[in-house]
Amino acid sequence: MAKRIVKWVGAAALIGVISVAVICRPDRAAHVAAGMAAHNLCSATFVAGLDPETTLNELVRPIIGKHLGRLVRYRVDGVNRRVETTFAGIFHATADFTPGYGCRLEYANSAPTPQPRALLPEPVADDFAPAGPVVSNDPIIIAGLNRVFDEQAGQPIKDVKAIVVVKNGHVIAERYAPGFGVQTPLLSYSVAKSFTNALLGILVRQGHLRVDQSVNAPEWAAAGDPRGHITIEDLMRMRSGLDVEESASGFSPVARMEYLKDDMAGYAARNPLRRPIGSEWDYTSGNTLILDRLLGQTVGGGAAGMRSFAERELLGPARLSGVTMEFDGSGVFFGSSYVYAPARSYARFGELYLNDGIAPNGQRILPQGWVDWSRRSTLGTTYGAGFWTNDGPSESAAWRVAHGFPKDGFFASGFLGQRIYVIPSEQLVIVRFGYSQDDDFGIQDDVALIAAVIRATHASVKEPLAQKSQSS
Repeated sequence: MAKRIVKWVGAAALIGVISVAVICRPDRAAHVAAGMAAHNLCSATFVAGLDPETTLNELVRPIIGKHLGRLVRYRVDGVNRRVETTFAGIFHATADFTPGYGCRLEYANSAPTPQPRALLPEPVADDFAPAGPVVSNDPIIIAGLNRVFDEQAGQPIKDVKAIVVVKNGHVIAERYAPGFGVQTPLLSYSVAKSFTNALLGILVRQGHLRVDQSVNAPEWAAAGDPRGHITIEDLMRMRSGLDVEESASGFSPVARMEYLKDDMAGYAARNPLRRPIGSEWDYTSGNTLILDRLLGQTVGGGAAGMRSFAERELLGPARLSGVTMEFDGSGVFFGSSYVYAPARSYARFGELYLNDGIAPNGQRILPQGWVDWSRRSTLGTTYGAGFWTNDGPSESAAWRVAHGFPKDGFFASGFLGQRIYVIPSEQLVIVRFGYSQDDDFGIQDDVALIAAVIRATHASVKEPLAQKSQSS
C-alpha cells in the first residue's frame, strides 16, 4: 500500500510539473529572452553606436536575471548589420538594422524592409545649447547631479547615462556617463508612449481623429462584441479593460507580444476583456500598440509613411534631431517602447509640452489644451494619457509634490529610469536616462534633483536683485 501511495504521489507530482510547463510555457519565456537580447543589442550597436558586450552586461542580463542572463550568447554581423542571439544554446533570435528605422526582430511573415533613410541633422542656428556639454558651476545643482549619478556601496546600481536640465528654453546643466555624449542616441522604453501621444495629438489637430471615437479594430468587428466600444481615449488612459497583462516577467502577454509577434497590435487586440471598459486603470503596452496601428492606418504608407509624417509634423518643427523610431514586423510604429534619441532631443520634446504644443518657430504642433488633457489624472491614479502626472489624489503624486516636484509637473517615463520631467510653473524640463536597478528606478534621486534645480534657479534670480539693492 505504501509503495502504491508513493507511486501516486510521484505521478501526481509529474502531472503537476507537466501542467505547469504546459500553462507557463518556459520555452516561450526563453524565446522572449533571446528576442529581447537580439533587439536591444542590435539597436545599441547600430543605432546608438555602443559596445554590445557592455550593453549585454548593463542592460540585457540585469533584465533577464543575474544567473539566467549568463545563458545569453550573441554574434554581431557588422557587414549585414544584424545581431543573432541564443539563450541556453537552444533558443534563437535575429534582429536586423535598417538606417532610419532601427532594428526589428526577424520573422517569416514580416513586412518588407523599408528603404534606408537619413535622420534629421542637428539644428543649424539655435540658442538651445552650445555644441559641447553644458557644465553647471552652481553648487546646489552639482550636488543634485551627484546624488543622481553617484553609486552607493551596498545599494542597487544606478547606472545613469545622461541628464539634461533646461530652464527658460536654455540648457543650464548636463552630465553624461563615460561612452555617452551629446549626440548619443538613448533607448526610450516607455517614454515612446509619450511620442505616441504627440502623433495622436497632431492627427486630432488636423481633424483626422477624435479621442472619443471608437477604435474600430477589425478584431472587434463582430456584432455585439463589447470591445467595439473601446475608444482612443480608453487606450491612451490605460482603461480599455483588455486582458493584456504587462510585467517584468518573460511569461507576460506583453513580453510575448514585443518579442515573439510580428503583428503586435493584432496580438494585443485579440485578447478578451478582463474588466468593463473604463472601470479600472491597468497599464499595458498592448493598448499603445493597438493605437499605433490606428495612427499608421490613418497616415498610410506603412513604416515609411509614418516616418515621413513624423518628420514633417513633429520631429522637424520641434527640432528633434537624431531620432530613430522603430517598427514591428507588420510596419507599425513600436510606440510603446522603442524610440532612440539624444538626450537633448528628448529635452526639446519636453519643451514642446512645456509650451502647450507650440514649436520653437511659433508653429502649433499639438491642439490647444492637449497638454492639459494629457496630464489630467485617470481615475485618480498617477497616470494621465501617455504621461505620468502629479495631478490627482494618488499617494505617489502626493509624495513627489511633498518632496519638491510641483503639483503641475508631469513626466514621460520608461522602464529602468528613462524620464522627461516637465514643470510649466518653473519653465523647467529635466531629462534623466539610465539603466537603474532599484525598485523605483531612481525617482527619489530625480525628485531631489528637481527640488535642487528649483532652489538654485530661484536663488540665482534673487541674488542680482539683492546686489542692485545694496548698490542703490
